[in-house]
Amino acid sequence: MDTHISPLRVSDYHRILADHRRYWGERDLRSLHVLALVQEFGSTCLAARAGDGIRGYVLGFVTPDGTGYAHLIATRDDARGTGLGRALYAAFARAAQARGARRLKAITSVGNTGSTAFHRSLGFEAEVVDDYNGPGLPMTVFRRELPPVLR
Repeated sequence: MDTHISPLRVSDYHRILADHRRYWGERDLRSLHVLALVQEFGSTCLAARAGDGIRGYVLGFVTPDGTGYAHLIATRDDARGTGLGRALYAAFARAAQARGARRLKAITSVGNTGSTAFHRSLGFEAEVVDDYNGPGLPMTVFRRELPPVLR
Protein backbone atom coordinates (compact mmCIF):
# COMPACT_ATOMS: atom_id res chain seq x y z
CA MET A 1 0.00 0.00 0.00
CA ASP A 2 1.36 3.39 -0.99
CA THR A 3 2.16 5.58 2.02
CA HIS A 4 2.71 9.33 1.97
CA ILE A 5 4.45 11.20 4.82
CA SER A 6 3.41 14.80 5.39
CA PRO A 7 2.80 17.24 8.26
CA LEU A 8 0.36 16.03 10.88
CA ARG A 9 -2.91 17.96 11.13
CA VAL A 10 -5.04 18.60 14.22
CA SER A 11 -7.67 16.24 12.80
CA ASP A 12 -4.95 13.55 12.53
CA TYR A 13 -4.05 14.11 16.17
CA HIS A 14 -7.64 13.42 17.23
CA ARG A 15 -7.83 10.33 15.00
CA ILE A 16 -4.57 9.01 16.51
CA LEU A 17 -5.91 9.43 20.05
CA ALA A 18 -9.15 7.68 19.06
CA ASP A 19 -7.11 4.74 17.70
CA HIS A 20 -4.48 4.89 20.47
CA ARG A 21 -4.47 1.12 21.11
CA ARG A 22 -3.58 0.40 17.47
CA TYR A 23 -0.31 2.30 17.96
CA TRP A 24 0.56 1.59 21.59
CA GLY A 25 -1.34 -1.56 22.58
CA GLU A 26 -2.01 -1.74 26.31
CA ARG A 27 0.37 1.13 27.16
CA ASP A 28 -1.65 4.30 27.76
CA LEU A 29 0.54 7.13 26.47
CA ARG A 30 -2.26 9.54 25.62
CA SER A 31 -0.97 12.05 28.18
CA LEU A 32 2.27 12.35 26.19
CA HIS A 33 0.36 13.38 23.07
CA VAL A 34 0.46 17.14 23.47
CA LEU A 35 -1.66 19.01 20.94
CA ALA A 36 0.53 22.12 21.35
CA LEU A 37 3.35 20.21 19.61
CA VAL A 38 1.18 19.85 16.52
CA GLN A 39 -0.04 23.44 16.78
CA GLU A 40 3.41 25.01 17.29
CA PHE A 41 5.80 22.56 15.60
CA GLY A 42 3.62 21.23 12.81
CA SER A 43 6.46 21.01 10.30
CA THR A 44 8.26 18.40 12.43
CA CYS A 45 5.14 16.47 13.48
CA LEU A 46 4.49 14.02 10.67
CA ALA A 47 1.90 11.43 9.69
CA ALA A 48 2.30 8.48 7.34
CA ARG A 49 -0.97 8.21 5.45
CA ALA A 50 -2.34 5.52 3.19
CA GLY A 51 -5.79 4.71 1.83
CA ASP A 52 -6.68 2.97 5.08
CA GLY A 53 -5.76 5.91 7.35
CA ILE A 54 -2.78 6.95 9.43
CA ARG A 55 -0.26 4.10 9.48
CA GLY A 56 2.27 5.88 11.70
CA TYR A 57 3.35 9.22 13.06
CA VAL A 58 6.08 11.17 14.79
CA LEU A 59 5.68 14.15 17.14
CA GLY A 60 8.88 16.16 17.36
CA PHE A 61 10.44 19.59 17.38
CA VAL A 62 13.78 21.39 17.11
CA THR A 63 15.25 22.86 20.27
CA PRO A 64 17.05 26.24 20.35
CA ASP A 65 20.43 24.45 20.55
CA GLY A 66 19.82 22.60 17.25
CA THR A 67 18.55 19.26 18.54
CA GLY A 68 15.76 17.51 16.68
CA TYR A 69 13.87 15.89 19.54
CA ALA A 70 11.59 12.98 18.57
CA HIS A 71 9.02 13.04 21.37
CA LEU A 72 6.89 10.13 20.12
CA ILE A 73 7.10 7.82 17.13
CA ALA A 74 4.65 5.02 16.50
CA THR A 75 3.46 2.69 13.78
CA ARG A 76 0.03 1.13 13.67
CA ASP A 77 -0.20 -2.55 14.61
CA ASP A 78 -0.66 -3.66 10.99
CA ALA A 79 2.27 -1.54 9.70
CA ARG A 80 5.02 -2.86 11.99
CA GLY A 81 7.98 -4.54 10.36
CA THR A 82 7.42 -2.75 7.05
CA GLY A 83 10.19 -0.14 7.40
CA LEU A 84 7.67 2.60 8.11
CA GLY A 85 9.32 3.55 11.42
CA ARG A 86 12.62 4.07 9.60
CA ALA A 87 10.89 6.12 6.90
CA LEU A 88 9.20 8.29 9.52
CA TYR A 89 12.50 8.87 11.32
CA ALA A 90 14.22 9.77 8.04
CA ALA A 91 11.43 12.24 7.20
CA PHE A 92 11.65 13.72 10.69
CA ALA A 93 15.45 14.06 10.38
CA ARG A 94 15.05 15.93 7.07
CA ALA A 95 12.36 18.22 8.48
CA ALA A 96 14.39 18.90 11.64
CA GLN A 97 17.57 19.55 9.69
CA ALA A 98 15.72 21.99 7.44
CA ARG A 99 14.91 23.90 10.65
CA GLY A 100 18.51 23.98 11.87
CA ALA A 101 18.93 20.68 13.71
CA ARG A 102 22.45 19.30 13.82
CA ARG A 103 21.65 16.25 15.94
CA LEU A 104 18.74 14.03 16.92
CA LYS A 105 17.60 12.95 20.37
CA ALA A 106 14.92 10.70 21.81
CA ILE A 107 14.24 8.97 25.13
CA THR A 108 12.52 5.81 26.33
CA SER A 109 12.02 3.88 29.53
CA VAL A 110 15.02 1.80 30.57
CA GLY A 111 13.16 -1.49 30.06
CA ASN A 112 11.93 -0.73 26.53
CA THR A 113 14.22 -3.13 24.69
CA GLY A 114 12.31 -2.81 21.42
CA SER A 115 12.81 0.95 21.29
CA THR A 116 16.46 0.59 22.26
CA ALA A 117 17.11 -1.95 19.50
CA PHE A 118 15.24 0.19 16.95
CA HIS A 119 17.17 3.36 17.79
CA ARG A 120 20.51 1.55 17.80
CA SER A 121 19.72 0.11 14.37
CA LEU A 122 19.31 3.72 13.19
CA GLY A 123 22.78 4.66 14.44
CA PHE A 124 21.81 6.24 17.76
CA GLU A 125 24.05 5.93 20.79
CA ALA A 126 22.16 4.92 23.92
CA GLU A 127 22.92 5.99 27.48
CA VAL A 128 20.98 5.37 30.69
CA VAL A 129 20.72 8.69 32.54
CA ASP A 130 19.83 8.47 36.23
CA ASP A 131 17.10 10.80 37.47
CA TYR A 132 16.39 11.99 33.89
CA ASN A 133 12.65 11.97 34.51
CA GLY A 134 12.87 12.97 38.19
CA PRO A 135 14.43 11.45 41.32
CA GLY A 136 14.80 7.70 40.91
CA LEU A 137 13.42 7.78 37.35
CA PRO A 138 16.19 6.87 34.91
CA MET A 139 15.59 6.97 31.16
CA THR A 140 17.51 5.69 28.17
CA VAL A 141 18.63 8.69 26.13
CA PHE A 142 19.41 8.27 22.43
CA ARG A 143 21.64 10.70 20.54
CA ARG A 144 22.84 10.84 16.94
CA GLU A 145 24.61 13.52 14.96
CA LEU A 146 23.18 14.55 11.61
CA PRO A 147 25.42 14.85 8.56
CA PRO A 148 26.25 18.41 7.55
CA VAL A 149 23.91 19.96 5.01
CA LEU A 150 25.68 20.81 1.77
CA ARG A 151 24.54 24.14 0.39
